[in-house]
Formats: sequence, structure tokens, C-alpha cells
Amino acid sequence: MRSARLSLALESGALDLPSQGRIAVYRPRIGDDLSDLPRDRVTVLTGFKPDHDHFAARFAVEPSAPYAAAIVCLPRSREAARGLIARAAAEVSPGGWIAVDGQKTDGIDTALKDLRGRVDLSESLSKAHGKLASFPAGVDLSDWQARPRQVAGFQTLPGIFSADGPDRGSVLLASALPAKLGGKVADLGAGWGFLAVEILKRPGVKKLDLVEAEADALDCARVNVTDPRARFHWADATTWRPETLLDAVVMNPPFHTGREADPALGAAFIRAARRMLAPDGGLWLVANRHLPYDAVLADCFLDFKDVAGDGAFRVIHAIKPRRDALRAKP
Repeated sequence: MRSARLSLALESGALDLPSQGRIAVYRPRIGDDLSDLPRDRVTVLTGFKPDHDHFAARFAVEPSAPYAAAIVCLPRSREAARGLIARAAAEVSPGGWIAVDGQKTDGIDTALKDLRGRVDLSESLSKAHGKLASFPAGVDLSDWQARPRQVAGFQTLPGIFSADGPDRGSVLLASALPAKLGGKVADLGAGWGFLAVEILKRPGVKKLDLVEAEADALDCARVNVTDPRARFHWADATTWRPETLLDAVVMNPPFHTGREADPALGAAFIRAARRMLAPDGGLWLVANRHLPYDAVLADCFLDFKDVAGDGAFRVIHAIKPRRDALRAKP
């Protein structure tokens, strides 16, 4: 979808590729086709680890501002979108251009409306349920920069999960955790650190690995979690491996890919937890009640049960990880 609008903009002359200099692409997602851009001059900038690793195999990913031009792939959060546009405006040299591209469902109309009156915005190109428009670099949008906020004693940032405070599921899970979790624990999809703080209140915990794919969230966690038992990993929780098998895994896994519900993502977290756990280890999981996790839990553990919950969420404790759980599964 994004590639269709980019191709149209280049073919129609709405965007002219600079003859030299690097072109920054902010926050593209796996599946975005950037082949219309000169591969040797593209720098992909994203803090989401799976996307970062995907594009690192094809493009430069280390920041190298200033840039000759930029494409901002719009995130869903309005504040995060403004912050990303402001970053591009600060990092593209005057004389270059900044294109803003996004789906209608991600708020592109609102973003372009916000830009009008602030910049010399081009007419928008509409295609594939989205829009693309551009403006010349050189305008000061520093008042749009994403800034940390304090919420219930924690630092968060616009655009990260549950930026307005601890989410209901995590609060339920935290209240259900036992006094004794074991010495070696991992928090998968740790976010900005709410569950990690709760885990570290258990005195028997000797080491806690916080595994988080979103760099902005992990940066907040580093501020929020100052206990020396904590270690931080910018990684995809579904592929990360601990140094040794763990006594407990705690998680409130994501279940969306973009706007669409994707239960397979949570299932991948459950399979990853099984691989990480010692034979006598246990998984502590919170999930929305409508998510079909019982089958994968049964595949991965000999025993599991609901230990808490409410009308929307269930807190599950799974034990006795199956050693043969992934016989024919990825």
C-alpha cells in the first residue's frame, strides 16, 4: 500500500529524488516495499526490533543526519506522529523535502490537517486507502517533539503501549503474582517496566531479564527500573534466548499487528516462554478472554489454570513445560 503511493509520487513528479545525499525512511514496517528508492542511499530509522532487523539486511540503519530527503511512515498515535515529523524536520537539510505517508485508519487526514498552516504542504496523493503529501525542509516544528511524561510515578513516551498508565491486564497480573517466583525471571514484552517493578518486589528474584522490542519503551524502562537485578534486552521476545533456563516467565503479550487482532503473536510468545523455562518453571500470563490460547497452552504445558481475572481478562498460570512441545511447530 505504501509502495503504491510512493511509486505514484515519483512517477508523477510530485517527489523528485535528490541527486545525492541520504534519504531517511522513518518507521517503515515489514512488508513496506522501498525498492523505488536508491538502495545505497537509504537509511531506515525504526525502534521496533523486528522491523529494524528486517530492513538491516537491505539498508543502512545507523542514524546519519543530516539527510537530503525523508519519508515519514505515520504511526497511529497522533502525538507520536507529530514527534516523528518534527524529528524529520530537524534532520533534513533545508532544500530537501519531507514526505508524510499513512493509511486513513492510522490518522493521515488528521496529520495532514495538523501540518497545514505550519508548512507549505503539497496536494495529497490518494491511493490504496491512504495519502501521501510533502513539504520543504527548513521549518521549525520543535514544539511537536515527543517528550517524556510522568504517569503514576513512571516515565512514558507518546506512542508506546499503555503510555497513559498501567493497563488493566497488567494490574491484574501483578496482583496475582505469588510471593515466590524463583530466582531467574523474564518479563517478555516488558514495555516501560510496570510489571518489572512488581516482579522485583519479590525478594527471591535474583535476576530479571526485561525483553522489549520497542526501543522507546525500553528506554523508559531503564529509567523506571533501577534495581541492579534488572537486565535490559532490545529484542523480539519470540526469538530471544536467556543465558540459562528460567524459573518463571511473566508476560502480557501483544495480540495486534497494526489494527488487526493477531492471536498468533500471543501464541508465539507462549511457545517462546516454554522454550525458556526450566522443567519446574512456570508461566504467568494475562490475556483477553476472547483470545484462543488454550490450544497452544495445552501444546506447551502439561498443566495450566486460571488463577485470577475479571470480565475482560484472565490470568493464567502454566507449569510443567513440555519438552516435546514443538515437534511439528515453527
